[in-house]
Amino acid sequence: MRPAIPQGLAIPDPGEALFPPWPERQRIDDYLTRELALALKRVAAGSATPTLDMEAFRRELAGFDFAVPRPLTELLDWSVGMLEHGVVHLTHPRYFGLFNPSPSFPAQCADRIVASFNPQVASSATSPAAVALEAHVIRMVAQRAGLPAQSGGHFTSGGSEANYTGLLCALTRAHPRFAADGARAFPGPPVFYTSKECHRSWVKIAHQAGIGRSAARLVATDGSGRMATAALADAIAADLKSGCIPVLIVASAGTTNAGMIDPLTDCAELAQRHGLWYHIDAAWGGAIIASEKLRGALAGLERADSATIDAHKWFATTMGCGMFLVKDDHSLSPVFQVAASYMPSHELSLDPYMNTAQWSRRFMGLRLFLSLASAGWEGHAAHIERAVQQTARIRQGLEAGGWSVVNDSPLAVLSAVPPAALGSPRTVVERVLASGRAWVSLARFEERDVIRICVTHGETSEEDLSILLEVLTRV
Repeated sequence: MRPAIPQGLAIPDPGEALFPPWPERQRIDDYLTRELALALKRVAAGSATPTLDMEAFRRELAGFDFAVPRPLTELLDWSVGMLEHGVVHLTHPRYFGLFNPSPSFPAQCADRIVASFNPQVASSATSPAAVALEAHVIRMVAQRAGLPAQSGGHFTSGGSEANYTGLLCALTRAHPRFAADGARAFPGPPVFYTSKECHRSWVKIAHQAGIGRSAARLVATDGSGRMATAALADAIAADLKSGCIPVLIVASAGTTNAGMIDPLTDCAELAQRHGLWYHIDAAWGGAIIASEKLRGALAGLERADSATIDAHKWFATTMGCGMFLVKDDHSLSPVFQVAASYMPSHELSLDPYMNTAQWSRRFMGLRLFLSLASAGWEGHAAHIERAVQQTARIRQGLEAGGWSVVNDSPLAVLSAVPPAALGSPRTVVERVLASGRAWVSLARFEERDVIRICVTHGETSEEDLSILLEVLTRV
């Protein structure tokens, strides 16, 4: 029997603004669905670059002191307009930018479902179905990547968290006291190795792990954007001689600036020779495991102790959906296990809070589950192969116009240099962005400025490719 509420004690009513009646929720939800569809159509036909007057926007923001409530539909209109005009549009069919594709429709549906139920996926006791589903998807992806049956891992907020997890695994395996004592456990400074063309999250991760940014040894490349294995071997030898403690080799499978793949098998051999953890950062390129035609480019991935693949990159889920894959699922518990009496745990081997860097977190895995379940590996292979074919079409058009493509990537990334008559790469990029008709980026590749072009959108058409070539080659 519930205790009675004392008479005269008023219980605050949160009001219908936060929790409106169901008919009103349905009306607003239908309204938002229609407005979003119209906005996305306008985005596809409009500018790929922001068009918002930021000074006017800041003045509008200053007016939100939250003292007086406003109608939700009015605020929804304002929010849609802010994003329609105030961001670079990853959903624009002529966004040829960073590794952030337009999200697939199944992944968007997953986000809506998860937002409605809002499960807490820290524990298998509170979210048994969600935890089991994520574990299943991770196993399927890991096995598709060639890792053994006992492999596992988990979903992450993105590649940086996944890479950080790889370094923590390496440090924990390298010394049994690292989990308790940190870097003080080692008889010398712990260090790890990755290419100078790596994603710069690795430098932040070294700081984050407490071993210092100088612990990230950025190894020279071979002139083609791939890590030079001879330089890697020399760096390890020099560190051993000086009293440093090597713990990890990181190979990239899809460098950010040029989509290059390091020599995965050679790096595996060096890691095995020196007893180092071997991690492959395949945040972008890992998705080609879906394609029987292209997956051979990742030969050697199966030898990794761990790997990063971002579902919100070439698997085209919504943002905030990375994956950490690990050859031995039991290696995660010594890294993250803690005692917490307030957690309703009953299956510690599965509980994400015991095996990941996060604690409270969103149900991320449904996005990739719905995408894979509705399209299969074959559907994702078609998506990836189409992007590679379109990249070849862009390359052909550029080279016919006197451009130089200076990288050779199988991962739908071009690093290109315009002919002198068109100006410097920086000038051309500025001209393209000012037009609003497409989006490309300026990058550095082997110590020179290049224009980076990456096919990311699953609905980019031949007409879109023609418009890109037009704006790139216009004086």
